[in-house]
Amino acid sequence: MKKANRILSGLLSVSLIAALSACGGGVAEETTTTTEFETVTTTVPTVTLNTTSFLDEEQEAFLNAAEKLPDIELADKEIKWLAHYDAFHPNDAGQPKSPVLELFEQKYGGEVTFVETTWNARFDDLSTFVLGAEGLDFFPGDDEASYPKGVANGMFQPVDDYINLDDPIWDNVRSGMEVNKYGDKHYELVTSINSRFLLSYSAKTIEENGLEDPYEQWQAGEWNWDTFKASLLDFVDVENGMYGLDGWYAERGLFVTTGKTMVSVEDGQLVCNINSPEVEKVMLFGEDLFKNNLVKDKAQAKYTIQPELMGEGKELFYIGGWYDYTQDPEVWPTKIAPEDLRIVPVPCPAGQETQYTVTRADGYSLLKGASNPEGVVAFTYCQIIADADEGLKAVAKRQYNEDFQLSDEIIAVNDAINQIARDNPCIEYAAGVSDDVQRATTDGGEDIGIRSTFHGHDWATIRESTADDIITQVEDVNKKLQEVLAAD
Repeated sequence: MKKANRILSGLLSVSLIAALSACGGGVAEETTTTTEFETVTTTVPTVTLNTTSFLDEEQEAFLNAAEKLPDIELADKEIKWLAHYDAFHPNDAGQPKSPVLELFEQKYGGEVTFVETTWNARFDDLSTFVLGAEGLDFFPGDDEASYPKGVANGMFQPVDDYINLDDPIWDNVRSGMEVNKYGDKHYELVTSINSRFLLSYSAKTIEENGLEDPYEQWQAGEWNWDTFKASLLDFVDVENGMYGLDGWYAERGLFVTTGKTMVSVEDGQLVCNINSPEVEKVMLFGEDLFKNNLVKDKAQAKYTIQPELMGEGKELFYIGGWYDYTQDPEVWPTKIAPEDLRIVPVPCPAGQETQYTVTRADGYSLLKGASNPEGVVAFTYCQIIADADEGLKAVAKRQYNEDFQLSDEIIAVNDAINQIARDNPCIEYAAGVSDDVQRATTDGGEDIGIRSTFHGHDWATIRESTADDIITQVEDVNKKLQEVLAAD
């Protein structure tokens, strides 16, 4: 593996880094994970790489990027990162050292200490460390379960005392800072706004089946639920192994395309939208897709992902994340030839003027009792520059081209999809209310909550059985949130 290919992950938003695996020679092994809802088998590379060095030309890019950072003398050089993944340091599985860490070290002499937790225990550990005054500093801001729960439970502190939003370094992300603003205070150091989901397909499959090309439809303003469904109807033949829509959380990609999330934040208050006509519209669309056999039954493959079906011409559409295509091909073997890969936004209802996509606010949460908030802010500046600097972006682009065989055109389309998210942020806050609300809405199994409408369950029945409880929980969090804001 080339040294030039070792620094991509830090150029991507933090939420993607955990999913990345660098390319390299080596064998792969299967890991089986059982959750409350399903058993998932994934393949992870087992390679050992030297991932700590950079090419001379990359060092020059770092030097140029460092000049864009403010001159700050940190009294304390160490910041402590609590997460279920280490986003910044190289590891034996091939994760490279991230450029944000390199910039932090070069510019400020900084050091990031990783304090490890697990996915299931992350909020319990967060509470334990904060209440125990352990002095941990920051937490993943793009974790959907963080807001507003982390604020309402007194885990996060406002960042306003440590930053000046009028400073030009915030120019590219200033509007994003408003995403997790409660009252008159900002509770996330936002570094970028991006889309969580996109829809992918094989141009060869489209051509061989005489279907309309979704990319061309998008460019012509004709890519919508109707044209999406029409292509699925023309293609799907389950009895002969021809499947329609797939993806672990394909339903989630469609949920917000009306512009209304299950739980939103309006004027600093949580709002439950379960009874809205927009939510009903997408749920009935999900019922319709199921009735026409257009959503792939994951049980058919024993809940293992089968992205290779796209390349084999046996599956039409897959809704997932950009991270799917920026990991080791051993992990994500689509078998789509590079020249045939296409991506488009998840379609919206026909006739809708504004396009929406599930939005992710990347960045960092500053913990209550943080020992070094100034260090976290300096680190955030490094992330903002790493994401925006043309020299470092060029390194990422080269890796996309070389390691993952992603064309300049595909990279540009992904940028355009991210711009949809920036133009009209549509963030789902259900997970930020409670685990119960998350299960009942966005992230339950295929037979649980509103997601199940895409798998044969009646929307009206689901709404009747869950709406009152969800609304009550949202109101309870609102009360706690107001109490905390008054204290802050």
